[in-house]
This record gives sequence, structure tokens and C-alpha cells, in this order.
Amino acid sequence: MILWLNPVSGISGDMLLGALLDLGAPLDGVREAVARTGLAGWSLDAARVTRGGMSATRAIVTVEDTATERRAAALLAHVERAELPLAARAVRAIAEVEARIHGTDPGVVHLHEIGGLDTVVDTVGVAAALELLDVTEVHCGPLALGTGTVSTRHGILPLPAPATAALLASAGAQVTGTGSGETVTPTGAALLVAAEARFGPVPTMALQSVGYGAGSRDPADRPNVLQALIGEAAGAASGAGAAMVLLETNVDDVTGEVLGHLVGLLLDAGAADAWLSPIVMKKGRPAHTVHVLAAPERAGDCERIVLAETGSLGLRRTTVDRLALPRSTVTVDVDGHAVRVKHGPWGSKPEHDDVAAAAAALGLPLREVTRRARSAGSEDAR
Repeated sequence: MILWLNPVSGISGDMLLGALLDLGAPLDGVREAVARTGLAGWSLDAARVTRGGMSATRAIVTVEDTATERRAAALLAHVERAELPLAARAVRAIAEVEARIHGTDPGVVHLHEIGGLDTVVDTVGVAAALELLDVTEVHCGPLALGTGTVSTRHGILPLPAPATAALLASAGAQVTGTGSGETVTPTGAALLVAAEARFGPVPTMALQSVGYGAGSRDPADRPNVLQALIGEAAGAASGAGAAMVLLETNVDDVTGEVLGHLVGLLLDAGAADAWLSPIVMKKGRPAHTVHVLAAPERAGDCERIVLAETGSLGLRRTTVDRLALPRSTVTVDVDGHAVRVKHGPWGSKPEHDDVAAAAAALGLPLREVTRRARSAGSEDAR
């Protein structure tokens, strides 16, 4: 499932948790995950509230130990017991930026305003809710950042808070200004970093549900809510065809080594396919067209890679329909060597890299290893 967040009023840990509960994440399941941390004296409830005339869910987190200062290691010890990697990544991200800001080690850094045990409930709760909703990708619109100052243990600091600003910079977040006051908290920013959120417009998806998570304040100028949309990737439900994005750019000043490297980077980034075509450009110069086929939610990452690696000043975007026939892959044994064989409706084909490795090890021609693999694959497919 794809989750897109619309943080027009910012984001905090409890706002994100409230939005996920509003989308249908079961509260009991989230509580069970928090209970695994071994944390004592806490409670988590969900309440319907109104913010700026909008109905939303507020996640209400209470802890008996209200101290807001403790070492990051103490929070991490609780979080790791929940066995939810995203929650641990969020706390580590906070510890690392705070350590850099204060010139110390993440293992011993002392957290002040964000050292409360409610951070454990927020991070573990969000991680559990994402898992319970089967979210595999998180996308986020521009974050509304408030400015001004905030009073802290270290005195008056600028907004966004230094830890928040560092976390957002590390994620390449898209931000926009929105008056004064703190709208994005370090915990909210850390959760976006931990979820590897991609920043940009709404991805193409079959929308299923919309939720709203409420902040604690109710300002007069805007609804203090975090909007969350969840849906399936385009084409996921049908399994037969899907809308894809074709990216293309012409380059005449990029070496063959860079182009070959680029294709590998694009495939590693999730492109469905990437290839090169030789062309002739103006003044008879030999050149290449870089082609990339990607799902809409991967297109943005692929665009950035193409532009960064080639130095091109632009590219073309076309939406195309891709028909994908059903296929399956089996692994067969060829004289002690594993070879993957891909089966489709009209035939089978062993993976070349596996065939080449087996042929080299066995001292046999490629065609002989291919024949044996195809034969063994046919037997396994029956």
C-alpha cells in the first residue's frame, strides 16, 4: 500500500499516529506493539476532535514519568524491544543529529525536550500502524514550516528547531513557510526519515481511504490536521496492465562508461527497464537517448538519477500503458550450480548471468548449460 501525507499544518509524532488510526489501523494492535517495549505507566487512546471545523482523530499519549530529559540510549533500549525497525531508525536518527549539533557521540547524547517516554509510544505506535496497514511506501507533500523562536534547555533557539532542520535536510524534504510557531517536531521529522519518505506530489494510485490526524492545538487560521491518503499502486489490483512513465533524454557529451553505470543505477532504483539507443544529433554529432520505464511512484527518483548522472538540462515524460504477461521464476540445479529459469506463457529462458557462471565453473559451452537448465526448468514447471 502507498501512503501520501499532506502536511499543510506540519507534522508531529502524535499527528501521524492519529492519521494512521483514522485510516483504520487497529488501536489494540498498536497498543500491543507498544506493550512489547516493556514501558511502564503509559496509555494510548484515540478521540474524535474538531480542528478548524474538521473532524479528525487525536492520538492521546500519556506517561506517568513526565521527565523530558534522558539519554537517547534509554529510549532506544525500549524501542528495540518492539522489534519494529522503523521505530528504532527514528530514534537513532534523532540521536545522530543531536550528537552532531552538540559535538558528542550518539551513544551518550542527552536529549532534552524530546527525551520523554512519549517519544517511545509515538515512534513504536507509528511503526506498528504502518505495518498493520500494510504500507510499503510513504510519500509526503511539502512540509509547512513555522518560524520564530522556541525556549529550550539550551536557551532561545530558532524555529524550525535545529534537530528538525537537520533531519529534514538529510531527507531532502520539500518545505514551505507557514507563519510562526513550531509546526514540524523532531519526532515527526525523524519518522519521515525512518520511513524513507519520498517528497513530491500525490503518486498514482487507486485511492482507498483518507484519514486526518489532529494536533493538540486548535489555531484560528487553519485546521491543525495532517491529511493522509492510502491506496494501491496503479495496476496492482488487476495484475495484467498498468500505467507506466517513460522518461527520455538525448545526450551527446556523456561517456560510455557513465552511460553503462547509469543503466545499473536506474535498475537498482526500481526502474522496470532502462536502455540506450544510439542517435545522431545536430551537426552530425553521435549521441545516445537514455530511456527509462518506471512505475509512477518510482519516476521521480529515476528522473533525479538521470539528471544528476548525465548533467542533462531536461528530459521528456510520457505516460504509457504496459502489458505485463504472467511469469514465474524457478531455480534449477545444473551439475551443482543454481540457475534461475523464467517461465512465461510462450516459453522459458534461463538467466544469462547464472548460465555464464555455471558454464565457466563446469568448463562447458553456454548453449549446453542453457539446454540443461531449460530442460530442468521444464520439469520443475510441470
